[in-house]
Amino acid sequence: MAEVSMFAIDVAKRVLQVAGCDATGKLVLSKAFRRGQVLAFFAKQAPSVIGMEACGSAHYWARELRKLGHEVKLIPAQYVKAYLKRGKTDARDAEAILEAMQRPTMRFVAVKSVAQQCQRALQAGRDLLVRQATQLGNAIRGLLYEMGIVSPQGQGGFDQLLKLIDARDERVPADLLGVLTPLVNQWRSLHEAIEGMDGRLIRQAKADPVTRRLMQIEGVGPVTAHAVVAAVGDGRQFRSARDFAAWVGLTPALFGTGGKTRCGRISKKGDDALRRLFVLGAASLVRQARAKPQKTSRWLAGVLARRPAKVAIVAQAAKTARILWAVLTSGEDYRAAAKS
Repeated sequence: MAEVSMFAIDVAKRVLQVAGCDATGKLVLSKAFRRGQVLAFFAKQAPSVIGMEACGSAHYWARELRKLGHEVKLIPAQYVKAYLKRGKTDARDAEAILEAMQRPTMRFVAVKSVAQQCQRALQAGRDLLVRQATQLGNAIRGLLYEMGIVSPQGQGGFDQLLKLIDARDERVPADLLGVLTPLVNQWRSLHEAIEGMDGRLIRQAKADPVTRRLMQIEGVGPVTAHAVVAAVGDGRQFRSARDFAAWVGLTPALFGTGGKTRCGRISKKGDDALRRLFVLGAASLVRQARAKPQKTSRWLAGVLARRPAKVAIVAQAAKTARILWAVLTSGEDYRAAAKS
């Protein structure tokens, strides 16, 4: 086999496809390995550059290959697709990764540590439980609505419905109670689990000096600060604050042709959960600005004077993301802007 200067791995659950090229970029290796054979193969290779798509288990393989002395680069899957030849196979996927790695302008994903992945798991697990609790709450409201029983929006209104079910109110048919009771029990079980995860998340955020600095920023609470550090670490893989905001999906999508460029709506690319947290924090700031305009920053007051509230919320979310990146990468404390 000719000397291989660069490898690419198409990651899968059981069989991983490995491709390799020489110093000229010519493909000289294309071979499938079972999971147990991969590390043994690379342990025999001289330190090399290895590329993979940033997909499931890629961070695990990256950490293991780094222990063997190799340099590992993770590429976003959407950037690899442009180099995939027609007729998808594992071998062609690995070749596409190999081709993408050699592009001088290619962007890469930072390899996450075990601690970061555990933090991400905490965020993902909490988000899943919140969605399930919301679905159950909506189902309970809907079933009672069919019987003409309604309550105000919000947790207070939902608590009124729970009291009716617990008291076995005569307005709720007995047959329906047999359906609602297990749903309510499941809803309460989910909320207990969510509260436990919230407590764990807040303790982690308060114990970390980095997340404590991020929590100084207006509109950034422990959940958002924890989520950002879990997702991007020190944030230095982004060249600028705008790059970070673009990765979150809070910058306008650009459309250009014939020398003319126009800005569209925000791209909504990147991490959906992280973008949602920034928007929720910004919405809180906008509500405060409307209630207490004298304590609002001049910038936000100016945006609200010119644009609709929803536009102002997204603009504030993008600004918060940029400020957070600056605080995260500089190591400095947040300095609040002047109020109007």
